[in-house]
Amino acid sequence: MKLFENIICAAFISRPNRFVVECMIDGRKVRAYLPNPGRLWELLFPGVRLFLTEFPPSSDRSLKYMAVAVERNGIPIMLHTHYNNTVARYLIEQNRVPGLEGSAITKAEHTVGHSRFDFLLRKGNRDILLEVKSCTLFNDTLAMFPDAVTARGTKHLLELAALSRKGMDAAVLFIVHAPNVQYFMPEHHTDLVFSQTLLSVRGRVMVKAVSVGWNDDLTIGNDVRELIIPWDVVRRESHDSGSYIIVLRLEQDRRISVGSIGDIKFRKGYYLYVGSAKKDLTRRINRHRSERKNLFWHIDYLREHANFHAALPIRASVDLECQIAASMSTIADWHIDDFGSSDCSCETHLFGMKDDPVHSPEFIKRLLYFRMGRLEEKLAEGIG
Repeated sequence: MKLFENIICAAFISRPNRFVVECMIDGRKVRAYLPNPGRLWELLFPGVRLFLTEFPPSSDRSLKYMAVAVERNGIPIMLHTHYNNTVARYLIEQNRVPGLEGSAITKAEHTVGHSRFDFLLRKGNRDILLEVKSCTLFNDTLAMFPDAVTARGTKHLLELAALSRKGMDAAVLFIVHAPNVQYFMPEHHTDLVFSQTLLSVRGRVMVKAVSVGWNDDLTIGNDVRELIIPWDVVRRESHDSGSYIIVLRLEQDRRISVGSIGDIKFRKGYYLYVGSAKKDLTRRINRHRSERKNLFWHIDYLREHANFHAALPIRASVDLECQIAASMSTIADWHIDDFGSSDCSCETHLFGMKDDPVHSPEFIKRLLYFRMGRLEEKLAEGIG
């Protein structure tokens, strides 16, 4: 199956907004439409290879190009979410989705009440409502969905479960656009509600995940495999506790009085603060978001003067706070001694970087390790 003609290769520069990317084609800087609202932090780094198509000359679009895929480790990763259902149709018609073999597509974009689902299938004498999700977030052997909070995705799961209770068969299919992964899990770090919802409905809704690969000409590869969903790991990890990295941005050099530490000169730049919460992790992060609060932790004093930039939860059933701090120390441009580490032996839990860490391959690599890599290690050992 081939989705696009006349593929143009480009080098990624930046992403001005969710649906636009800047890139270079033969020395020319151009903008392209990006039909994918996900964060894509682990894919879009300066210099990576993008695959573009050109809109026809008759198009009235303001942008001439559209980004449809990106290269990671030499392999194209499909970005065009609008074509995900086309891929699903192909897989279903080719009997490549375990559990849905022999199903016929009765209708696409099927409406039931006030809800619309991707497909209505017919298998034997039973109808199946199917919702399809596109997944591009993966590490080595583990893929996760979503990479950003999806209230719409959670709503779909609840609607499918409700219809199942009324006698309908229901299923959700995650298509992972990476050929070498082996496992799939809901991404409980970013969207705990979606993860807990998927766990709660799995008794009523068939949950399937398959991986697909893409060739350089963006034809679909032959290797389509069903992924293992380690439900015991999902159940253990999907709780509102663990560690986090708060990213703040200080616009200019400032001297700030920090509680018992005293006056500290902070350089302008990005600050990464590593903390943890044994319960109510979301509430703790929201406290850091807020500008108005009683000053209690060291980070509260810096937050008064720095802009909130990002919150990165790392939900886990084990304490990772000091390990994360140690990892951040290896990529930081500077650090602040004794900051946020009064109850452990770490030198500090606050690190400075000149540039935005979410655009740093080394930072994202470490984030992926603590969110996914450590789970991959346990799965490889067979202990979950």
